[in-house]
Amino acid sequence: MTTNLQILLLSLKVATLATLILLPLGTFLGWLFSRKSFPGKTLLEGLINVPLVLPPIVTGYFLLVVLGPNTPVGRAMQSIGLELAFTWRAAVVASAVVSMPLLVRAVHVAFEAVDPKFEDAARMLRANEWQIFFKITLPLAANGVIAGAVLAFARALGEFGATIVFASNIEDARTMPLAIFSYLNQVDGEQHAKLLIFASMVLAYLSILINELLLRRIKNAQA
Repeated sequence: MTTNLQILLLSLKVATLATLILLPLGTFLGWLFSRKSFPGKTLLEGLINVPLVLPPIVTGYFLLVVLGPNTPVGRAMQSIGLELAFTWRAAVVASAVVSMPLLVRAVHVAFEAVDPKFEDAARMLRANEWQIFFKITLPLAANGVIAGAVLAFARALGEFGATIVFASNIEDARTMPLAIFSYLNQVDGEQHAKLLIFASMVLAYLSILINELLLRRIKNAQA
């Protein structure tokens, strides 16, 4: 039987991997939305933000429809020996999808707060776009990007609905929310659930605290 420590470690693993997967993509999208205008921009922003308001169970259902074992993508992954649905990897994907809007929105705001005059000055000095992004724009927006990543991590840590559909409530993919749900549906399981509930509350509070501290640093830098 999986212990609470194993459940906690799996939850941290899933949330960390989900955040690391999201970080480059979310940073690019946040920069794109803040700096570029292109056809379909509003539609793409809406698509990215849909998981923010969509019931997580519906998100999990769509993941199952697109990436399930009987879909073309699922069969292609199985052919190379990579199982996705109904594994802990599915929990990572589900957590990443539902967390993405929080990261992208935070990064978008962070890049918008960077004065374009700094970038224009670098262009006048013949810096290329890669140099401008990595040496000027990203460092100036770094606190906002990290704040968004922390918020996404916290959301991934608490993900339940999409995970239970796409990964199922099997032992190998049982994160803290799934374990708490299972314990509360067992006779005398409340004591085990209390320990995980406490751990969830502590981790969530620490994540929000770090996020607020970073946002405060951003406000102080802008003052």
